[in-house]
Parts: sequence; C-alpha cells; structure tokens
Amino acid sequence: MNHQAAMDTLKAQLAAHPTLMDAYGQVEPTILQIFGAARMSLFQRRRQHQDLVARFKTGKETRQIKVPISPSSIAGYVALAQRPLVIDDPYNAEHLASVHPRLRFAGQFDKSGTFVTQNILCVPVINADVLMGVMQIINKAASGFNDEDVAIAVQVAEILGDKFRYELGGTKHQFEYLIHRGLTSQKIIDELSENDAPVKSIIQRLMSEHRIPESEIGNAISVHYQVPFIGYIPDKYHLYQSDSRLNLSYLKRNHVAVVSDANDSPIVLMTEPNNATLLMEIESALGIDSYEIAVGLPNHILQYLGENVGGSGPGELDEILDEIGTTGEDAEELGDDLADDAPAVVRLVSRVLHDAKRLNASDIHVDPEKGAPTRVRMRVDGVIRDINQVPASHHNAVIARIKIMSSLNIAEKRVPQDGKLTFKMSGQAVEVRVATIPTVAGEGVVMRILATGGAMPISKMNLSPRNMGMLEVMIQNPHGILLVVGPTGSGKTTTLHAVLGYLNTPDKKIWTAEDPVEITQPGLQQVQVQAKIGFTFANALRAFLRADPDIILIGEMRDKETAHAGIEASLTGHLVLSTLHTNSAPETITRLLDLGLDPVNFADACVGILAQRLIRTLCPECKVGYPASDFDKAFIKRQYGDEFLDELGLNFDGEIELYKGEGCENCGGTGYKGRTGVHELLGMSPELRGMVYKEASVPEMKAQAAKDGMRTLTQDAILKVIKGDTDIAQVQILSGGGH
Repeated sequence: MNHQAAMDTLKAQLAAHPTLMDAYGQVEPTILQIFGAARMSLFQRRRQHQDLVARFKTGKETRQIKVPISPSSIAGYVALAQRPLVIDDPYNAEHLASVHPRLRFAGQFDKSGTFVTQNILCVPVINADVLMGVMQIINKAASGFNDEDVAIAVQVAEILGDKFRYELGGTKHQFEYLIHRGLTSQKIIDELSENDAPVKSIIQRLMSEHRIPESEIGNAISVHYQVPFIGYIPDKYHLYQSDSRLNLSYLKRNHVAVVSDANDSPIVLMTEPNNATLLMEIESALGIDSYEIAVGLPNHILQYLGENVGGSGPGELDEILDEIGTTGEDAEELGDDLADDAPAVVRLVSRVLHDAKRLNASDIHVDPEKGAPTRVRMRVDGVIRDINQVPASHHNAVIARIKIMSSLNIAEKRVPQDGKLTFKMSGQAVEVRVATIPTVAGEGVVMRILATGGAMPISKMNLSPRNMGMLEVMIQNPHGILLVVGPTGSGKTTTLHAVLGYLNTPDKKIWTAEDPVEITQPGLQQVQVQAKIGFTFANALRAFLRADPDIILIGEMRDKETAHAGIEASLTGHLVLSTLHTNSAPETITRLLDLGLDPVNFADACVGILAQRLIRTLCPECKVGYPASDFDKAFIKRQYGDEFLDELGLNFDGEIELYKGEGCENCGGTGYKGRTGVHELLGMSPELRGMVYKEASVPEMKAQAAKDGMRTLTQDAILKVIKGDTDIAQVQILSGGGH
C-alpha cells in the first residue's frame, strides 16, 4: 500500500470511531505500516502535572510511562521545543548532547525486556498552536528515518490533533470555553479581536466591559493551553528567588513571572505558555532542571513582578519602561545607553529612536499635553500614528535628553531651536534633524530621520514608460534646468539623487549644495549649506560656477536670488537640477515668474518640470484582486478623462481587475506597505515656450502640456491602480487634496 492510500485508510479509520481509545487498535498498525516501523507511542499531555503520559502504546508494557515536559527525555524535549526530532541512535550520548546538553534516552524500558530501540522519530501533536501531546515512531527497519518520514509524521500528527482535539484536550482559541459556558458569544469575541487587538486588551475588556470574572477567563485559557491557571494569590505564591540572568523589564515585556509555591518549587507563569521559543529562552536563563508551567492573566503577572496594577491595566510608566528594557544582542547594538544601570530616560529615548528606524518612520513627534501623558507619535508611510506615551512627570527629562544629544541649549525653553543628532543602529550611523517648539503645554519636539545610504536607481522610481522615456531625453541635455516639485516629504531629494546616479559617470563633474546632505554618492562633490554663517544656496551656486562643473544640484530655489543664479548657470552651459515647493508642474512656471524671473530666459533654460507625490502601496503579502464595481469604473473614467481613456487599454463594458489589501501581520492590518511615487512630467515644447513668453494662465498652460503628452499626478495614480501598485482610496486622497 502506498503512502497516500495508507493516509486515506487512516482518515477513514479515524472517521469511523468517536474516540481515540476506540480507534487506536486499528489506527496503530496503519501508522506503523506507513513508516515501516516496529513500535509507536502516543503521549498525551496532562494539564495538572505538566507532563506527558503514554496512554496509547505498543508492546506488552502495561505501566503508564510518564515523562516531564523538559529536555531530560526525547518526548519531553520535543514537547518543549515543539518541533520534530529524529534520533538515529538513542545510545549515542554525544549526538543527544548536540541537540540539548540535558537530553537523555530513558533506556530502562529496553533493559526490562528484549526490545532494543535503534532509531526514533518524534513529532509534537499540536492543534490551534497548542501542544496536545507527542507521537513517537520507533525502529524503522530500513535505513532509518528521512526528511520525507518527518513530513509524513507531521501530517499524521496534525490529523490526530484535529480529530481528537477535545479528547487530547484544548480549544480553538483562548475564549472558546467562555462561549461554551454561555458567558459570552463568538460575535463579541470577534468584535474585541478586531484590528489584531492584543490578547491582554481583549482580556481587560472582557473583565471591565462584559463583567466576566477573572477566574472564568483563567479557566478558559487553562483549558485552551492545557496548563493550570494561577491567579494573583500573594499568600500562596511568591517570586522565585534565583540568581538567574532574567531582567525585570524583559519579564514584564513578555508577561512572564517565575513564581514558587510553599515548597519553593519553581513555576513559570506565562500569558502564552505555547510560545516555545520564549519558554526555551527562559529555561536556559533560569538554569533549573525541573519546573511547572502555568498560565496567568497579564495584570496578575505584572503584580507578581512588583507592579501596583489597578483595575485599568498596567500603569503607563511601567508599560513604557518595560518597552525600553532589552536583553542580549539588543544591548550590544544599542551601545552603553542600555546598560541596566543607565537612567530610564536615556534608555527610553534610545528605544524610541531605534523603534522609529525599525518601523521605517520618517518623523518622530513628542507632543506634550496639558494634564495628560506626553504622546510619542511616528509618521510611517506618510501616516502619523500613536506609538506610546510618556508620563507627564518624565516629559521634561525626555526633552532635555534629546536636547543634550542634539547639542542644544537645555536652559532655553522659550524659543524654537534646531539641531542634529546621530545614533548608531546595526553599526550604521543614522542622522536625525531635531526641532524643538515651545507650546502652551510644554516643549514639543519633532525629529526627522534623514535617509541614509546611497541613491535609489532611476529604474526603481516606478515612472510610467512615457515619463521614463521623456526624463531620459531631458537629462541628456548638456545644459538647461530641470525642476522637481512637490510638498515637503514627497521624495524630491530621492528623485534628484536617482537622476544624479544615472548621470554620474567619470566624464562628468557634479557639484551639489544641499541642506542637509542626506543621501551620499561616490563621484559627487557634496556641500552642506549653512545659512547661519551666510553660506546660502545662491553663494554655493556662484562658487560652483568657478569650479568647472558639468552638472549642478541646488537643494532648493527658495528665493529670487537663487532662482536667478540657477537660470544664469543653465544658460551658460551647465545642467542645473533643483527643487521647489509647488503643487503641480504648470503652477511652477507662474511661481517662478512671480519671483521676478525673466519669462524668455526661463522658457529657454527650462528642459522640464517633474511634479511628484508619494502614495501608499498595497501590502504584497495580503494584496488580492477583485472585479471593479460600476463606481470604480466611473471614478477611473472621470479622473483619467474621456479623451485619454484609450491609452489605458481597458474594456469598460467587460470585467476590470483591481486590487486591495486585506490587512495582515506584515502590514499591521492596514493593507498597505511602503510608498511609491506618482509623477507629472512637463516637457518644454515650442508651443508651451511661446505661452511662457506671453505669461499665459495656469489652465491654458496645463491644457497645452496635456496636448504635448503630460499626464497629471491623478492620471499617473490611476495607471498605478490598474497596475496593482495601489488602490482607489489612495487616488481619492491624492485628488481630494485639490491638486
């Protein structure tokens, strides 16, 4: 019988019996046949004792085998680590020690009979992420167990766990038993679990809003995890005294307490006793051989750890100070700032900076509030969101710490100050621009994390084929001016550096004047302007003209002097790149003419204007296609314009596939991950040049540019919707902004 047929037989046998006891006599020979093995044991986890009992086993041995869930036995180790294990020779002590230093083979069962164990395949039986037991297959006659056997064994264990979930014990989720008892409903649990709410907040709301007693919730999670529940009973349990390497903030952050009873036996109390990785970490740090595992409510665990927890969940200060704690490898990476004895505020600021970089945030806001905790917010993918809170009592200390790092005046709290700080993450220096602003509630701070590293290749800019073709032609011009326009944070610097990366060849001399220099590229001469000492963009530009340039990048044309010097430079045979804060490409022309530039000079100098924005892109992990509704089709038609619809190549009478993000762990339930640019590229055609000479109105120039082939930001965004990069909601935000 082949494997698949044997699996089908196994499923049929299981389906024919209501209990595992009834089925075992038939099931066992089938499983042994699948593996070509001599014996098997199925250990069941016992909840009250934290051990495994082999109730179902082959052989004449009648006494129950009991093993603790610990690395001291093969079945116990597999239960603890929750992953399969193959032992080619259980008598090879060296091999066992390489798996875990305390791993032993219980050879007494061999000694008591004639049977000799030659090889073992052991897999955990897990259902709904909870360990039910362990299956052991012993003595495969042929060449021992291989990877295919492991895969099949995992499949068999899954089938057993699924079929006998309640018999082996356990529920699908932590609160299923509460529903079974009629204390709540699936609908309420679903509502509380929306947006991936953490378990601790669901438990909190079940107690406060739905008045479910702690003991009932404890009982439900005990049934789910198959371990005993221990509430907060300080008379009976106290913190276990040991010289372990577990620091308090690590325990608080992971909701773990090691307690002991009157006999001083250690019990590891966890909110998630199925977290095998965490359990293994704690087990190695504790350095103890035997302990019990129990489940506890988050607020009870924090109480054991010495927190004064009221009815409203953990105190804000402790919450934030938990988060700044760190263990092991993090500590080295964060440097001395995170030594255990360092002041909490220093660690807190360091933690905030590292979290921001890890989340890929562009800005950090520390916002004081009158009579309330200070909010720490971060802008990720252009959207600002609350990250955590700092108690009002610690606000001044946090601001002072940031000022010290940025070399600002701590004593001056009445006027805004600007500075810069640098911190290291994974060995790389990260630069942060810091601005302090006095508010009625106290000093606020905004930190902009500057882009680090090299330039993005021009091919990664996600330009439409038409825009890409036009831009490549424009930047091949030996002289002229190219402007990139858009609001703050729309990716202008990134785009300019992508263009420079494309132009950066050994036969070109490129000078840049920037404030600040964020992206660095070898081959460029980059200069930081400093307005404080009178070294402005205009001054830098004049200096460059004496320094034999081919290409010049001027960070921003913010005044007439700089704009005028830029035009002059482009007319004297240099390619000049710069930025401007305007909303659209045609509007840029009128803005520059309003600055007092000569229309003829500007029209002759300008080779192109690229307006851009950043819009959020769909998360690649949870992006799904769906047929466009009539509303969607009408929106696309309206925004792209009837006269250009043929370019899209869509059949509006048939089905059009669009995409949306469902929301997953990868994107924090938002459906979006990362951002991409949308572009509006205006080329200076002879007709448009004539209109600039005459200083025509923005609508007239826009109409001419569209005739010349320019597509607006919204039209470009529609292309990206059809391509599947983003969704209609992002285009609505873009077009709703009045651009």
